[in-house]
Amino acid sequence: MSTSFSSAHRLYVKSLYRRMLKNELDWVVRRDIWRGRAMMIRAEFERNRDVTEPRALAQILEKAEANLASKLHPDPYIPPTMPGGTKWERNIPPTIAPLYDHTAAVHH
Repeated sequence: MSTSFSSAHRLYVKSLYRRMLKNELDWVVRRDIWRGRAMMIRAEFERNRDVTEPRALAQILEKAEANLASKLHPDPYIPPTMPGGTKWERNIPPTIAPLYDHTAAVHH
């Protein structure tokens, strides 16, 4: 069966799926426990895979977004070298320009 959904819809569903997986990983650090939860999330997406009616699909996606919003982690994991991480802009290379411009200073 061929689906007539746009590529924007597919990207949105993929984004929702990844955000749900990332949120679960924020709550559960151990991968063996997280894997079981990830399989439950995948099963939920697979259960709604064949829904083609736009109104029913909109309700399902709205419910999934509300569920994700209610379960968001208050302090999500940020990789250390990413913006907001603990090592962001740590030990950045020095600027190429001189720190003190000797040519512009007045000599005595």
